[in-house]
Amino acid sequence: MAEQNPATNTIAAISTPPGRGGIGIVRLSGPQAASIAAQLVSLRQPLEHARARLADVLDVAGAGAGRTGRIDQALVTWFAAPNSYTAEDVVEIAAHGSPVVLELLLRRSLDLGARLAEPGEFTQRAFLAGRLDLTQAEAVRDLIEAQTLTQVRQAASQMGGALSRRVQPVKQALVELIALLEAGIDFAEDDVDVTPADEIARRIGELTPALAALAASFARGRIVHDGLTLAIVGRPNVGKSSLFNRLVERERAIVTATPGTTRDTVTERISLDGIPLELVDTAGLRESLREDLEEAEQLGIIRSREALADAALVLVVLDATQPLNDEEHRLLAAVEGRPAIIVLNKCDLTPSAHIAPELLILHTSALTGEGIPELRERILALATGGAASEPGMLTSLRHHQAITTALAALGDAATANGSAIPHEMILLDLYRALWALDSLTGQTTSDDILNLIFSTFCIGK
Repeated sequence: MAEQNPATNTIAAISTPPGRGGIGIVRLSGPQAASIAAQLVSLRQPLEHARARLADVLDVAGAGAGRTGRIDQALVTWFAAPNSYTAEDVVEIAAHGSPVVLELLLRRSLDLGARLAEPGEFTQRAFLAGRLDLTQAEAVRDLIEAQTLTQVRQAASQMGGALSRRVQPVKQALVELIALLEAGIDFAEDDVDVTPADEIARRIGELTPALAALAASFARGRIVHDGLTLAIVGRPNVGKSSLFNRLVERERAIVTATPGTTRDTVTERISLDGIPLELVDTAGLRESLREDLEEAEQLGIIRSREALADAALVLVVLDATQPLNDEEHRLLAAVEGRPAIIVLNKCDLTPSAHIAPELLILHTSALTGEGIPELRERILALATGGAASEPGMLTSLRHHQAITTALAALGDAATANGSAIPHEMILLDLYRALWALDSLTGQTTSDDILNLIFSTFCIGK
């Protein structure tokens, strides 16, 4: 991220997605934002804070011609510092979504003294100005990238400070404990009593449960944020593609009565109660080295095995009308101990007496839809591990690492206290816990980490 100097630096970017659209926005932030905007458009009324003004987008009609003409109309909104997203002067020019017009506005902004914003620079300026803490800034990116309503709600909750509110009481109590120990050290010769070990243990013990609950929330928060891959596997013609179509609720995969119809993996993203899932329909598993198989089918089987190995969840499909074969026995052994669901499909037909009852988890019929609601519930339970949704969940590995570091530091402090280690050494562990919590919200985060985080944003946000 480039060095920022808000006193002299005005940035500009197209803040809407590439391509044509009904509307497009060029955003400027910095001390020259309003003056540059005034040269890009002809305003019908003077700019006023937080009020949209109708304007004409101007174009110089040919080099040296000395004429200007209107090529579009726009709404221009000015947000005066410090009452803006970045706490600087911000201007948003909303024109028709022609890429040509937007590029013209951006190029002229750069010619008039602005520079092109880097990815996430608007939000980084908001963070540096104290408008957002780091968890809220990261939630802006999560909101933009959200693919399900649950992800939107989670991002909105975090933008509102839900995670920060969960951490703040712990930080406050930790600071009070540090201050108590520091006072006992600094004023040991005065009338300030040294804090007894049982009081230190009690205070540390009160800090741990809230952080442990936060760490546990990562199990569901990570899945809400990132989603999971579920591979549907089984031998040919057991109804894998039909179940796949039932789960995606449309005819996505080709289904025929001929075994081996699916020659390659077919993927589709769905949302299951807000959890993003990538379903992978695979080719039927059988011995890929058989000489009678076509090359395309052999390659499909290889890719099926790769999908089986890579997937976080596995749905093993058996045929209710057929006994288990050797390949299915190997498949069941391969998924033992993994997050897997075994379904007996075609249960609307006469069941086979050769299927061991202890293997059956769910009966389904892709033809009639029997068992599909129960299958969805089982997939969701397996995906989330039964963890419930809660406000302020940890959704990123960075957040989880900060909390686990704080927990480890508090554990070390408790051990040191129980071993009658001097308070100076206990304070080192307590300060390490405080630093970890500060890094979560951004108070002590290094520039390298900030640059890494904001570089993942889109330009214009």
